[in-house]
Amino acid sequence: MWGMTRRLPRRALALCAGGVLLLPSQPPAAHADPVRPPTAEAWQAPTTAGLSSDGSLSDVAAVSPSNVWAVGQQSVWDVWQSRGAIAHWNGSGWSEVAVRNDSTGAGLLRSVAAASATELWAVGEGHDGTPYVARGDGSAFERVPVETLHVGDWLGGVAATPGRMVAVGRRDGQPLVVTGAGGKWKLTQVDGDGALYGVAVPAKGDGWAVGDTGEKPLIMRLSGGQWKPFPAPAITGGYLRDVYINGPKRALAVGGVYGGPDEDTPLVLSWNGKKWSRVPVRGRDVRLYGVTGDRKNRFWISGVDLERPGEAFLLRYDGRALKPLHGAVPAAPRTIRLQAAAYLPGTGTVWSVGHVVDDAGRYTDVIERFGAGLPERSRS
Repeated sequence: MWGMTRRLPRRALALCAGGVLLLPSQPPAAHADPVRPPTAEAWQAPTTAGLSSDGSLSDVAAVSPSNVWAVGQQSVWDVWQSRGAIAHWNGSGWSEVAVRNDSTGAGLLRSVAAASATELWAVGEGHDGTPYVARGDGSAFERVPVETLHVGDWLGGVAATPGRMVAVGRRDGQPLVVTGAGGKWKLTQVDGDGALYGVAVPAKGDGWAVGDTGEKPLIMRLSGGQWKPFPAPAITGGYLRDVYINGPKRALAVGGVYGGPDEDTPLVLSWNGKKWSRVPVRGRDVRLYGVTGDRKNRFWISGVDLERPGEAFLLRYDGRALKPLHGAVPAAPRTIRLQAAAYLPGTGTVWSVGHVVDDAGRYTDVIERFGAGLPERSRS
């Protein structure tokens, strides 16, 4: 392991510290979407995708109220039995979706992206030791061979637009960008130490990728078809796990600042069209994992507040300040970590996924939904 990237990679499984979950004897049942979009901020009843024992979800992509995808891992504690998982919400329930034409299988799926209802991508690690890339058509997934990837390469995040996908990670201790379009693959290995964990590429072609150098945050920008390092605040120990673009002058990147074992503090950087600046975060015992937005003025950040670990937790950012959004106080002690979030256009709803842990260290996947207010078509 090298530098700071030996810590938790973007959307990788996060081991819980402090607080445990006492699960009910029966898992919560999947529930149907509300007939109408929510008109006020509120947490809705949580559910689970029903993964096997020790399951966790690491990312989510929301296409429509009846078409949501999540990826993660089952049997997280057993390196030989661990299995990447893909789950689909059809509007009334969750079901697991298999990957076709793959004899070895994924050990872990870290990230999923939807270019459309019939073009989806997922990345992670294969049991054969190489990065795992799978393409979905809306009904099933199929592993896609990328011959230029080899054992030792690592992929942490993926973004997609129609006809094109971009995955990021590292190779030989250096940042790596993998671009696929029309069945052709291009690998960009960036000079210098580091790794990339999150990527966002809007349909118009520009984009951002984030990670760390092993010493400080790393930000790369896609412009004119080329990925190049972009100036980031020089925060010693800083790292970035995820990034989301709300427009040419509005983007948000989230992560933390590593000060030693159990000394992480939250980190949020905001893009204003000219530079990235740090946004103050209240509370030092907060961990931030994923970020989403409504393509207008609001962002939501998923994570865990370790001072209130039993409550589902999001941060909302309106361009001026961050506001914590805590779920209900649980009846029994627990820890819940929301590792990714996706805003569903037209509904005013944020979907977030992650896991909870019981006192024996057993994981259960969890899916939370937050009614973020009036949907955009109804807002003035």
